[in-house]
Amino acid sequence: MMGALEWVMQGALLLLLAVALPVGWRLERRIAALRRDGAAVQSGAAGMAEATMAAEAALARLRATAEQAGRGVAERVAQAEPLREDLRFLIERAEQVADRLEGLVRAGRPAAAEPAAAAPRSEAERDLLRALRGGR
Repeated sequence: MMGALEWVMQGALLLLLAVALPVGWRLERRIAALRRDGAAVQSGAAGMAEATMAAEAALARLRATAEQAGRGVAERVAQAEPLREDLRFLIERAEQVADRLEGLVRAGRPAAAEPAAAAPRSEAERDLLRALRGGR
């Protein structure tokens, strides 16, 4: 009886080996694919690391440029501040002079006389009036 039981056990073992071989081949192909994909993932990760370092370097250069531009603008604003104050002073003075001139002109005009009725006092005024009338 031992002989028959041995044959049955060897047959079962042979059957299990026959089922295990295709499963092993499939597993081996999947492992090889994972290794290839793993290499691609590592390559992609290395590329990402390089791109990250390049982006960080570009960002550092951009920050330095922005800081330099900011300093330049601050210097120009500091230089322009006294000019602004000078211009403000000159505008105030010009307005005062213009107001005084307007007052003098009004005081020098006769109140009853109309400007159109007044006769030109010089040749230049007559030429100017002729040019103005001719331009209309």
